[in-house]
Amino acid sequence: MRFDRSDGVFCHVTSLPGPHGIGDLGDGAAAFLSFLGEAGVDYWQVCPLGPTIGAAGESPYQSPSAFAGNPLLIDLEGLVDDGWLEADELEPVPDFPTERVDYAAVREYKLPLLRTAFERFESERAEDAAATGDAAAAFDAFREREPWASEYALFRALSAARPEDTWVEWPEPLRTREPDALAAAREEHAETIRYHEFCQWTFDRQWADLRDRAAEAGVEIVGDVPIYVALDSADVWANPEAFRLDAGNRPAAVAGVPPNAGDDGQRWGNPVYDWERLAENDYGWWMERFRRLFDLADVARLDHFLGFVRYWAIPADADDPAAGEWRDGPGRALFEAVEREFGEAPFIAEDLGFEDARMDDLMADFGFPGMRVPQYANWREAGNPYQPMHYPERVVGYTSTHDTDTWVGYYEDLPPGERDALHYNLGYDGDRPIEWAIVEEVWSSEAILAMTTVQDLLGLGSDARFNEPGTVDGNWEWRVERDALSDDLAGRLRELGEFHVR
Repeated sequence: MRFDRSDGVFCHVTSLPGPHGIGDLGDGAAAFLSFLGEAGVDYWQVCPLGPTIGAAGESPYQSPSAFAGNPLLIDLEGLVDDGWLEADELEPVPDFPTERVDYAAVREYKLPLLRTAFERFESERAEDAAATGDAAAAFDAFREREPWASEYALFRALSAARPEDTWVEWPEPLRTREPDALAAAREEHAETIRYHEFCQWTFDRQWADLRDRAAEAGVEIVGDVPIYVALDSADVWANPEAFRLDAGNRPAAVAGVPPNAGDDGQRWGNPVYDWERLAENDYGWWMERFRRLFDLADVARLDHFLGFVRYWAIPADADDPAAGEWRDGPGRALFEAVEREFGEAPFIAEDLGFEDARMDDLMADFGFPGMRVPQYANWREAGNPYQPMHYPERVVGYTSTHDTDTWVGYYEDLPPGERDALHYNLGYDGDRPIEWAIVEEVWSSEAILAMTTVQDLLGLGSDARFNEPGTVDGNWEWRVERDALSDDLAGRLRELGEFHVR
């Protein structure tokens, strides 16, 4: 896909304002879309939308499904409008913090209400099929259209029955998906399975409505595709043929990165793909994953794009990343399959920190822009490629990302000499807030797409950082308060876009 010059803002859905402890698909999302419309920006970027679990630190990049939506994002007011909750059942709303997500408190409040809505839907369906005919038909159509939902729901039911175990520790008949064992489990857990399917159908309906509102505001959504999926996920359990597993459906190799000068490498633990076997059916699992993605987003950022060219595979029984080896990824073959299936695919390639000629050629051949983030820059080095004034056209320029510090936090931690070099390169003399100096520099660069975060627009420091890689506690919690999304802020961003972008 060939992008037109444009701009956008990153803000994950959990960070949106709203009364129920976490950003959701209701009024807070509508308010943010209104802000983006007033600002005149073209794109809204989010993290993966899948369910999160406390054991993974609520990371949307370690979800139990690459297909499912996060039930915590469901708008409860929407279920009141559907008639499956009463307005007074939402009361009393706990005294949630407005600037952070307390995930445990949100679950304690929202999950019983989702269960009540499901039970009411089921009861009404049983008592008066004619009265719930349209909704029941839509639910059944969703289940037929999205077969992953049934597998995900069964996975969640089995996981809840064995909360101390991952699926690789389940009894062998379930671990290896023996048909009789699966049939018995579906019968035993039928109600729980339908509950999870109901939540996924509800998320799907509400997200489709949100996408319609975004389109009306002239905003396209940028989604995110982690190249690897979590081991303890419905994806690996239900699709063992897509991954390098042993005869007992346990990983034979896991992903990571090799040691470099000054570090010991990383062992991520995600199972690697069986690319040769996937190629035999034209990458069917990936085509289904992309199909679901394009239901949810207009554009997608492909995380760790290098992994599609070559990847570091570590034997599953080895703890040392150095025990791994480089193996070839699918390269052109995968993206040719994507073009056959979907036409030109709107992808952004996350290529940060890697230099690889084959990766660069692949991106160029398919027109995928890479990424540039000024926090990676050496400000003392003339012509450094991460300095915005040196961005080429075929990149997406960011002020910061979900994985970096905020711009102000980064700036405050710079050594004095590096800060002076930054001032020199930006032509900065303290005449405006430092966050707007970098926003303006990225917007005025040659980058085909200029992106910033809400935290950077607001000039927030490290306390507002969204995620610190390599840590678990305190991540993915930051939220914006509704009053911060002011008309003045939108107007300033609009003026910048009109001068540099449109």
